[in-house]
Amino acid sequence: MTLRTLPVPLKVLATCFLMTIGVAYLCALAYLYLMDVEPHSKHGLGIIQAVITKYYGNRGGSRLESALQGSMGVQATLSEKQQIVQWLRNGAPESEFSTIQPILIHSCIGCHSPESGLQIPPFTSYAQVSPYTSIDVGESIKSLVRVSHIHLFGMSFIFLLTGLVFALSQTSHMFRSVLIAIPFLAIWIDIASWWLTKYEPAFAYTVIIGGLLMGLALAGQIAVSFYEMWFIRVPR
Repeated sequence: MTLRTLPVPLKVLATCFLMTIGVAYLCALAYLYLMDVEPHSKHGLGIIQAVITKYYGNRGGSRLESALQGSMGVQATLSEKQQIVQWLRNGAPESEFSTIQPILIHSCIGCHSPESGLQIPPFTSYAQVSPYTSIDVGESIKSLVRVSHIHLFGMSFIFLLTGLVFALSQTSHMFRSVLIAIPFLAIWIDIASWWLTKYEPAFAYTVIIGGLLMGLALAGQIAVSFYEMWFIRVPR
């Protein structure tokens, strides 16, 4: 059985699945751009620096300062950010927290509180804010383990299914084998690079390479599958 000889209901099923996966991947790219790249681009930083900041951290400042200069910066005014940064660079003393707390209540509590229902740390007391006033060393080991296992399980199933559809194409065995294997190789490169970048910023380039390989392989599988299902006529 090949893609072009599949019954129409199976073609429709495969098409809907591949289209949904394609749109989901584009949404994931948009989310990564909006959360990790755009906030840094406003400060003249590119995608590589965004990756370094996410996994290696900003070793010259605290996590709270990095957030204020990045994705969370839009939540506070310039003067409020300056006050918080000055407090952080003074060592974030608890005795001065009373001058910072009103800013956090006004700008941050909407999300950083148990009542928000969001899975992010609350900022309602000094004890809760204090862990984020230390030097930013990027993603924690716990966070990397959690995200890694989610991606390994989730992406493996996605590429298993897209690969099964693509395997029915009439391209050469070698081409199919390579294009089926590349996404899994890209997953390993991508996730391994997260861990490596945490200790060596130069591996940020490998994160980009892994993501690029994954996207191109997925686009190739979808494009070939669509073409053979709907644009190659079945011989009578």
